[in-house]
Amino acid sequence: MLTEISKVLVRWLDVLAALLMTWREARRASHAVVIAHEKGRLVIRQAEPDSVLAVLPEGAPLPAHVVAATRDGLIICELPTDDVVQRRIAVPAQAREFLPGIVRNQLERLSPWQPDEAVYGFAAAESPDDAATLDVRVLITARAVIDDACERMAAFGLPVDRIVVRDGSEGEAVSLWSRAHDVSRETLERLRWQIGAGIAVTTVISLALSVSAIMAAASIGGESDALATRLAAMQRQIQGGASPQWIASLPPPQRAWYTKETSPSAVVLLEGLSRALPETAYLTEFRLEGGTLRITGLASDAPSLVALLERSGRLTDVRFFAPTTRSPDGARFRFHIEAQVEPGLKVAEE
Repeated sequence: MLTEISKVLVRWLDVLAALLMTWREARRASHAVVIAHEKGRLVIRQAEPDSVLAVLPEGAPLPAHVVAATRDGLIICELPTDDVVQRRIAVPAQAREFLPGIVRNQLERLSPWQPDEAVYGFAAAESPDDAATLDVRVLITARAVIDDACERMAAFGLPVDRIVVRDGSEGEAVSLWSRAHDVSRETLERLRWQIGAGIAVTTVISLALSVSAIMAAASIGGESDALATRLAAMQRQIQGGASPQWIASLPPPQRAWYTKETSPSAVVLLEGLSRALPETAYLTEFRLEGGTLRITGLASDAPSLVALLERSGRLTDVRFFAPTTRSPDGARFRFHIEAQVEPGLKVAEE
């Protein structure tokens, strides 16, 4: 089972390595430089736009602008047609997508060299005599010619990425060899290990970041819970829900005075309300729960009661907690007001 998994993993890494090589070649293809031997001279031109960069005799050093142009560009070596053998085969037009396999299967018959000693490319076009037939031109050369071209370019300091041959004087360039598709075993293994190491490092970093995020979230959650507990305890102390320890240590008379001063008095509160409310308003319900006061009643001008109660003493956060409605007689309005009572409420001076 482990052997099968390792084979699948190696095959997957090989596919990624091939894709990486193809991507590198495609990225550099936008700055391609074509080098050709013509009449004993080395002609170097830019592929796009098509322009001659330099014409040099054999063995001459490369100019600085040529070195700069080839630094990041795809280097293409164009073989002379004298080094290439051309063969033609006819294939049905419906078999266009199977052309690579068809040419490969017929290579031994078409090539003057053994299949393992030959390098080939092909170009297909509709036959001028029969539209249902493809005229396939197969261009073949010896691998020794490819190796020699690569060595000659390497002597100039130019690593060849692709070798092509021109199909006719003005025909398209047919690729015979590409570094991306002829990767050595050592290069493939190196790329495989680089990609595998990159994936492993990325996985480890992702796991470490995930664990760190989980631990940080747990720590923040614990601190939030502790802070919420302390806030709740402080609120209970402020609201009188729990007496501080120092209150329990007070003598009984002082403890009684403290409780009296910090606890709202219903009698004092009623007296304060009677002073604050106008004569046109009266209460039908009075409810005091802890530090919250709720009153209900009738008044001819209910909205003005909020400001009056704010100025009455130590009532804060005065607001309506239910809609104000008109009474059955139509002369007054039923109001529902809620407010917070501060401890130690004093009766306002007249």
